[in-house]
Amino acid sequence: MKLLDKILGRKPETQSRPRASAEGITFQGLDDPALLEFIRNGHMTSANRMVRNMAALRSLSLISNGLGMLPISLYEAGSDKKVMREHQAHKLIRVKPNPWQTPMEFKSQMQLLLETEGNAYARIIRSGTRPIHLIPFEKGRVQAKLGSNYRMQYTCTTENGGQLTLDQEEILHIREISFDGVLGLSKRQLSEEVFDLAASAQRAAGNVFKTGVMAGGAIEVPNALSDKAYQRMKESLADEYSGAENVNKWMIAEEGAKANRFSSNAKDAQQIENRNHQIEEVARLYGVPRPLLMMDDTSWGSGIEQLAIFFVQFTMSPRFVCWEQALARSLLTDRERETLYFKTNERALLRGTLKDQSEYFAKALGSGGHQPWHTANEIRDLAEYPADPDPKFNTLGDPSGKKASNEPQKAT
Repeated sequence: MKLLDKILGRKPETQSRPRASAEGITFQGLDDPALLEFIRNGHMTSANRMVRNMAALRSLSLISNGLGMLPISLYEAGSDKKVMREHQAHKLIRVKPNPWQTPMEFKSQMQLLLETEGNAYARIIRSGTRPIHLIPFEKGRVQAKLGSNYRMQYTCTTENGGQLTLDQEEILHIREISFDGVLGLSKRQLSEEVFDLAASAQRAAGNVFKTGVMAGGAIEVPNALSDKAYQRMKESLADEYSGAENVNKWMIAEEGAKANRFSSNAKDAQQIENRNHQIEEVARLYGVPRPLLMMDDTSWGSGIEQLAIFFVQFTMSPRFVCWEQALARSLLTDRERETLYFKTNERALLRGTLKDQSEYFAKALGSGGHQPWHTANEIRDLAEYPADPDPKFNTLGDPSGKKASNEPQKAT
């Protein structure tokens, strides 16, 4: 093999490693962390168990899709705030990160890995010094460490089983909160007991419907029924008192029979309180308000707007900053970071009704004596309308030309 490597010009580290697979899961050798996880957890990995929990799947969808759909733009700092549309880093994150993914698909995948594993990695392909592609790595394919020169080093497993080591300029690394500043904490590993308990509650509820007694009560008789009376009562229960159309009908008991309702019914046996508690644990894990997980403890009225603001401010905003700073660290040079910065447009998640928007826009233009802080064209941009070429639409105040002030306007 060494002679063949010399002929083909192949480096020793790119040699294929032993591979194994089990039920669609591929392991890159005996030291693959996925193999240890498979042995420890059985046929279903803990990541699969997590997404099979509907509360977790809903939380992950809200966070990953919410971040994925919001545009991240590259701006130039200064009084004349300018979007750097021609910068290659802006095009990567806003237009086309790689040949097969849209920006939303790329960001959603990275955020899903970040939420479950604590770290998300993408290789930066450059043409000279220009970044031209962001290639996301699958789970378990990157091992990160801090070198003695205080620079990050990443050992990456390729598709053919080989390995390559990349420097921190070649990897976009987004990490969760961390003890060592190198690797983020994995919510999946920290919450295994929560999802194990939720899975146990789910199995217990399923066993109720599979093997449990679902009868609502029993009919007691003082003496044994005759075969004719027993058959008549059985047919009466099946024909006249079973089914949704016979709800709340009164039953006629014969030969001294007495009906007794069971103290525990199927609803009690499903352990509803325990399962609701597991949903609350998942909501606490991801910081998602319970009503957004379709819990019915808050009506969909005025209160839901405050919950949406809570979700954006306390759940999504830290994730926005994490992305913005990681992109600046990896895609911009030291000189560019002095004047350029990434910013997420979180207003898309905070848009109110048309009435709320119109009131805000009117005040922003100086209506009601307010000091104007937006031009008419800036308002049109927020509403996704094209700019008006008239110069008066680029000046503060009412486009009609009237000066906004606290003094009443003189009649003409």
